[in-house]
Amino acid sequence: MRPASAGPSRRRFGAAALSLCWPGFAVAEVSPAVSLAQALQRARALRDEASSAGDQPFGAVVWCGGRIVGEAPSRVVTAGDPTAHAEMEAIRDAARRLGRRDLSDCVLVSTSRPCRMCEAAAGWARIERLVHGDVPP
Repeated sequence: MRPASAGPSRRRFGAAALSLCWPGFAVAEVSPAVSLAQALQRARALRDEASSAGDQPFGAVVWCGGRIVGEAPSRVVTAGDPTAHAEMEAIRDAARRLGRRDLSDCVLVSTSRPCRMCEAAAGWARIERLVHGDVPP
């Protein structure tokens, strides 16, 4: 059995890591009020943006209280990061903009059904609901 003082404490890293809020990044304002249909349209625009940039054709937004609080196109190819799925990037953007990791009052809106990794990330962020639109570009 390991002594209580050995190893990092989960509690120690939780709030402290979040309070740093990714130094060097400007915290963007949230969007004006939009409907869920408009949020899906924005996700589709981000999908087209990703495709135009030579990346995988996926886009996602985090919608909270009638506003888009996080958004991102897929950046897997352009960033060279296998975890930079649109959904993951949108969740990161929302957490950064809102200054919190608990997104339990938010909806993740994606252009396609999220993969297991993205579903798990949404679960860790406590996202209330996932909405996706399987519509080709």
